[in-house]
Amino acid sequence: MASRYVSDPRTIILCVISANADISTSDGLQMARELDPKGLRTIGVLTKIDIMDKGTNAKRMLTGQDIPLRLGYVGIKNRSQQDILDKMTVRDAIEKEKLYFATHSLYSTMPPGLLGTEVLTSKLTKVMFTHIKHNLPEITKEIREKAKDIEDRLKDLGPPLPLEATDKMHLLWNMITDFVTIYKNTITGKFDSKRYN
Repeated sequence: MASRYVSDPRTIILCVISANADISTSDGLQMARELDPKGLRTIGVLTKIDIMDKGTNAKRMLTGQDIPLRLGYVGIKNRSQQDILDKMTVRDAIEKEKLYFATHSLYSTMPPGLLGTEVLTSKLTKVMFTHIKHNLPEITKEIREKAKDIEDRLKDLGPPLPLEATDKMHLLWNMITDFVTIYKNTITGKFDSKRYN
């Protein structure tokens, strides 16, 4: 099901990978690389950075040394289950995440633009803006073509029914009168050429 959405060239692929898992075996990353070989619409997101095994870190993954992505990776720290049970707000979780990265011995020394939910939001906004700007003319053309097709189909159905009660009554009266006239003409054998032109 995911490949159906991801295969659309107008879709932005947000490839979410757990940092405490082997990135090279990620099905999502493999699918993204197959369907977006140029990497124009794939952003890698490394989650769970804070629960990686002791002595390991996500520096190689974040800097694209393991498996490079053109738009790169962003590392984020998720709310823990306890944070969710304690009903920690998203704003507080973002502040806690900032503090974690700012005080971490390795991540605090990394270049900006690689860590945090706010960085991810900013990157997604830029990619989406560029993507929309690139695809908008084609989408507009598609919408115009579909609208014209629908208008043509509506014309084939004839004029719309009136909305006002008096207009509806007038239409019904005309239809009954026409039916009675045609019926009388059929019985008497009279042919009205004006009616069939």
